[in-house]
Amino acid sequence: MSSTFFIPAVNVMGLGCLDEAMTAIRNYGFRKALIVTDTGLAKAGVASKVADLLAQQDIDSVIFDGAKPNPSIANVERGLGLLKESQCDFVVSLGGGSPHDCAKGIALCATNGGEIRDYEGVDRSSKPQLPLIAINTTAGTASEMTRFCIITDETRHVKMAIVDRNVTPLMSVNDPALMVAMPKGLTAATGMDALTHAIEAYVSTAANPITDACALKAVTLISNNLRQAVRDGNDLTARENMAYAQFLAGMAFNNASLGFVHAMAHQLGGFYDLPHGVCNAVLLPHVQSFNASVCAARLTDVAHAMGADTRGLSPEEGARVAIEAIRSLARDVDIPAGLRELGVRLNDVPVLATNALKDACGLTNPRAGDQRQIEEIFRSAF
Repeated sequence: MSSTFFIPAVNVMGLGCLDEAMTAIRNYGFRKALIVTDTGLAKAGVASKVADLLAQQDIDSVIFDGAKPNPSIANVERGLGLLKESQCDFVVSLGGGSPHDCAKGIALCATNGGEIRDYEGVDRSSKPQLPLIAINTTAGTASEMTRFCIITDETRHVKMAIVDRNVTPLMSVNDPALMVAMPKGLTAATGMDALTHAIEAYVSTAANPITDACALKAVTLISNNLRQAVRDGNDLTARENMAYAQFLAGMAFNNASLGFVHAMAHQLGGFYDLPHGVCNAVLLPHVQSFNASVCAARLTDVAHAMGADTRGLSPEEGARVAIEAIRSLARDVDIPAGLRELGVRLNDVPVLATNALKDACGLTNPRAGDQRQIEEIFRSAF
């Protein structure tokens, strides 16, 4: 079976690389940027800093700080309006997954027209988006380098998955110096999000040798560095290793895709407006327990990548070790123990499961047995 590998054309990484990225942006010949960010980064002055750096390259900019934690159709529409009003010729996303996804939605609609809901699904657009430079401030979502864009439809209370080669940024920037201000909770949640990306990509039926190598290296880096990054946010070595880890995980899932963890987490985020990384972290061991019946050997590889001694273990034993290693890491970085702590209601499980199966499989008439299995996983996570 053939495979296609998606990644931005240029990826600038390493401590202090933001200045190098600014030179590269100038060389594209852009004149005015829409900087898409959130209120936290705007109030902290990070967005203004980026605007100043662009100005030093003779590039004007306007700041849109309306990207919410789970960006919505309305967020995209407001940003698109400002882009058109300001006559921007490119977009800069600044932040984590939410600003990046919001910016992707804006940039895609800017060139293709219509509304972002028109592009739900796989490769629904006909034109490349407006050029997008994605400057990352978290180590988890990898949205700065993927072809995935997740936007909440407020009317349906669901997260729309837009998987489109045309939303891949032109350039990604990962400067660990921008990540030191991340609070412990966000560091933990985004780090576990990256772990989920790596593991789901590794057990995916679309995995290949390239994605396998990226996924396993990401698992090792996260296992070795996330605890320290949470414990001491100023540890630049841990921050840099996590930046590389989340990027590797992004390379893996951007090409091998994801699984039930993300399909289920999207429903929790859309239904309850919960943080995506936390939802993934809570669900990950439960979904892998379900997956273990068909990919125990692969989960044993995950256990080994997480530092466990798997010599002499059967695949089934290795899978159990992997799941316990996941739980141990989640506990160590203070991830909530279950969905009940997040305010999820048991009565909502049937509709969450139905929507999760549609998200995962693109089905309009999901089989009852499949839905029951997802319901069981949801309930096990309480």
